[in-house]
Amino acid sequence: MKKLILAATVLTVALASCADMTTTQQRALSGTAIGAGGGAVIGAIAGNAALGAGIGAAAGLAGGLIFNKVKQDQASSYNAGYQAGATGQAPTPPR
Repeated sequence: MKKLILAATVLTVALASCADMTTTQQRALSGTAIGAGGGAVIGAIAGNAALGAGIGAAAGLAGGLIFNKVKQDQASSYNAGYQAGATGQAPTPPR
């Protein structure tokens, strides 16, 4: 039980320190923390919480970075369409 409380405290402090980070850094950290937590739970059920946490952290990091790229592309497309609408020109598709 003490380990669970310690892990929750560390996770809370890590997520609270996101204020001075870019959105990319925030999404990478959040994905890593969520993945590590989920992986540790699944790993504990399977018999090796540390390995599960490591694999979950790697998967969460990748997921966070992919999510960030999708959101950046979405914002870029929106801004291109908005600018095109504001100037009355056809939008240029993002690259």
